Amino acid sequence: MTGTPLRVGLVGYGLAGSVFHAPLIAATQGLALDTVVTSNPERQAQARAAYPDVRVAASADELWARAGELDLIVVASPNRTHVPLVTAALEAGLPVVVDKPVAGTAAQARALAELAEKRGLLLSVFQNRRWDNDFLTLRRLIADGELGEVYRFESRFERWRPQLKGGWRESGDPAEIGGLLYDLGSHVVDQALVLFGPVTSVYAETDVRREGARTDDDTFLALTHASGVRSHLYVSATTAQLGPRFRVLGSKAGYVKHGLDPQEAALRDGSRPGTSGAEWGAEPEELWGRLGAGESPVTGGGSPVRTLPGDYPAYYAAVARALLSDGPNPVTALEAAAALDILEAARRSAAEKVTVTL
Repeated sequence: MTGTPLRVGLVGYGLAGSVFHAPLIAATQGLALDTVVTSNPERQAQARAAYPDVRVAASADELWARAGELDLIVVASPNRTHVPLVTAALEAGLPVVVDKPVAGTAAQARALAELAEKRGLLLSVFQNRRWDNDFLTLRRLIADGELGEVYRFESRFERWRPQLKGGWRESGDPAEIGGLLYDLGSHVVDQALVLFGPVTSVYAETDVRREGARTDDDTFLALTHASGVRSHLYVSATTAQLGPRFRVLGSKAGYVKHGLDPQEAALRDGSRPGTSGAEWGAEPEELWGRLGAGESPVTGGGSPVRTLPGDYPAYYAAVARALLSDGPNPVTALEAAAALDILEAARRSAAEKVTVTL
């Protein structure tokens, strides 16, 4: 891509803004980080230190006043602010990238999608886990027929965090849209939909395990896809022994993969795409998953499968193409709404102890 880069306003400079969005925006050809919005003086200083040419604003209202000077807004603020900020940006005539979940309900997500279409503007949802190394590898295995017909998809996004960290993500206030169902659940549900398509029924169990916790921290979802595949999805902050990230069982073989994609850890440590010298998103051979049948991978069953490099930069590269050359939106708000249908059904299933038909 050539020419003047698109000027990006980033709203929020907490974990999402500082670790994920700002570094990826800065690394993407065709994009330039113009303004960071945060009212926190410490975070303002951090943004200036990391990006010396960036402007800093205390309020998103300053962006709407300068809408003509910007080309894209990225919303990486707390979940409860997503809908009003996305709405304001679209009404100001600006395309938007918003962190997941785009909204608290599927109806709100569809209303935002309708507004974006009416305005003729891009609205894209940052579902970065579509570019995890293990997910890219699994998609290739399925596409190549290595598993045969897939029967069951087990996905775990588990952590061992027995002590509360505090903050809005652990708040019991429904307005905050906190808890693991809407946090990590947004990722595992989105991946299941991408792999296996629409869901016809949802069963869920949600628990609050840790002392002092106010929202779910240990959750299980069972999805039945229209294709016949069953997805069993686990998200937890209370897992003392972590299970495999993926266990996928098919008519020919199964694939088992342990460990998380390395990109988040690299970004947290200050590494940046294209600057470390090593291949971005690559992992060592000892962490590769195994493909086979009839024996446990723990006892050497199956063969190692090279894990494809993770590629978070591909998301923003696709956003730039969508804005500069009419490329496709990498993650639409309607796709995010379909995932929210499932999260809402899961919440109802757990509360009423029923299986919900969609």
